Amino acid sequence: MNVSLSLWILTIAGLAALIAVDFFIGRKPHDVSIKEAGIWTAVWIVLAGLFGLGLLVFGGGRPAGEFFAGFITEKSLSVDNLFVFVLIMGKFAVPSQYQRRVLMIGVLIALVLRAGFIAAGAAIIASFSWVFYLFGAFLIWTAWKLIQEARSGGDEEEEFDENKLLKAAERRFGVADRYHGTRLWIRQNGKRVMTPMLVVMLAIGTTDILFALDSIPAIFGLTQDPYIVFTANAFALMGLRQLYFLIGGLLKKLVHLSYGLSVILGFIGVKLVLHALHESGVHVPQIGIPLSLGVICAVLAVTTVTSLLAARRQAADQVRETQAGEEHHEDAPKGRVDA
Repeated sequence: MNVSLSLWILTIAGLAALIAVDFFIGRKPHDVSIKEAGIWTAVWIVLAGLFGLGLLVFGGGRPAGEFFAGFITEKSLSVDNLFVFVLIMGKFAVPSQYQRRVLMIGVLIALVLRAGFIAAGAAIIASFSWVFYLFGAFLIWTAWKLIQEARSGGDEEEEFDENKLLKAAERRFGVADRYHGTRLWIRQNGKRVMTPMLVVMLAIGTTDILFALDSIPAIFGLTQDPYIVFTANAFALMGLRQLYFLIGGLLKKLVHLSYGLSVILGFIGVKLVLHALHESGVHVPQIGIPLSLGVICAVLAVTTVTSLLAARRQAADQVRETQAGEEHHEDAPKGRVDA
């Protein structure tokens, strides 16, 4: 798909306008209700759908299919980010009324950093076709690692560890001992220091780099068009903030999410290896976008259903164990008390 510079500028300006509207509407710190989160989640999904339909009308079926496959993949991988966002919010004890602002700025930082990753990935792919072997192998390895982590450490309590960049910034500038509204910098003892608000924004933005290491190769496995890669990432990330408030309480019920994501990453990894072999002149079957989109949607649907069923069974088992414990306590012989 040939994308002119003017279309790039128009697209970025349009995204910036949408973000500005979102920021203006929610500029006053407040607790985000389920209704508000649901409305804005639906808005960003509808906007992504309209953008995909625009690609269908003006670009054809292939770009539209690549966008929808990329958007759904990035959205599903981004849900995994929410687990870390919860840890970060807890680590820095972010007041509930400030969490929306924190997520907005943090996600914007992540989007800018991802744009750099996308530009670098596109340049590497254009120059070295063999990089698809590396991307494919990395995704297959990541898929296996996800399965191993899900099987071994699923019940362990996780903690958020600050990255080196964040620790360096804290040492260089210092951090205030408490939140000062939405202010990012204050003067403390005559020195200009960061507030915890800025620190947690940087934490969310820079931590996303780790997630980009698998999500960017994954979407390049579906399309090599930088324009589609960027827009799919933008729509997936910008809707992530509201999804945090909408399904934050349901995250622990998605017990099979890691398995589903591992299947998707492994599938795309195989697709990349087959594509690399084809580019090298080896006659192998290639996986098309319709099949990719179908597999991704089917895996997510099955993962969601099995997760909710498993969570329901677990809750029922806990209720039965509680009732059995109470009955055992009531049936226990009473101790004799002598007068």
